[in-house]
Amino acid sequence: MCTVVMLHRPGHAWPLVLAALRDEMIARAWDPPAAHWPDRPGVVGGRDRLAGGTWMASDGQRVACVLNRPGTLGSRPGLRSRGVLPLAALAGEAIEGIAFAAFNLVCAGRAGGWVLESGGGRMVRRALPEGVSMLTAHGLDSGDSPRARFHLPRFRAAPAPDPATGDWSAWLALLASTEAEPGAGPRGGMTIPPDQGYGTVSTSLFAVPERGRPVWLFAAGSPGIAPFRPVALASAARSWPDQVA
Repeated sequence: MCTVVMLHRPGHAWPLVLAALRDEMIARAWDPPAAHWPDRPGVVGGRDRLAGGTWMASDGQRVACVLNRPGTLGSRPGLRSRGVLPLAALAGEAIEGIAFAAFNLVCAGRAGGWVLESGGGRMVRRALPEGVSMLTAHGLDSGDSPRARFHLPRFRAAPAPDPATGDWSAWLALLASTEAEPGAGPRGGMTIPPDQGYGTVSTSLFAVPERGRPVWLFAAGSPGIAPFRPVALASAARSWPDQVA
């Protein structure tokens, strides 16, 4: 049930702004974002200790995130871990959908990006649209997702973050919301409180400027509860605010 909210604005001082919630089994161990892969210099991401991959990583210019499709939580015998997909996307490696359980994958930077939806024996790739979009387990801006139906209009109506000053306040309030449409249950909100050993385990705020290096702020827990800390990325151009509003 992970979710990625993206704002793509070609020609803007901050052409890509992204917020990502990782929902996972709480007992599954992981390491916070760092350069965990010596064979992939410059790549930083959180590492899943079980399979060694990641759900979100950056090469200092772009960011890539992978999400499970509905009903596919956990590993599948005979299939590769989906945690290698963000690393492969950043490296420009070929991706064969049949090698993995169903997934949604996004890779984006200042020049835009793409979303790859794979499942049911087919893969669909589409360009990242302009404006605010939401990637959930059901796909990009999918009406099949109760979360997207309820929360995407709210993000589109909210003031955009200002990464230069660290003001993410409007988006943070929405990310922390546990509200859901009627009948959606406890997992229909943006943040999922602990529910049968499952819940929101981390939050990322990521933004790419027109010039210079991106900013990545990471919280090891739900927004509004866990503090955000800056993640050190590969390229060094200038410093960014350590605090977010």
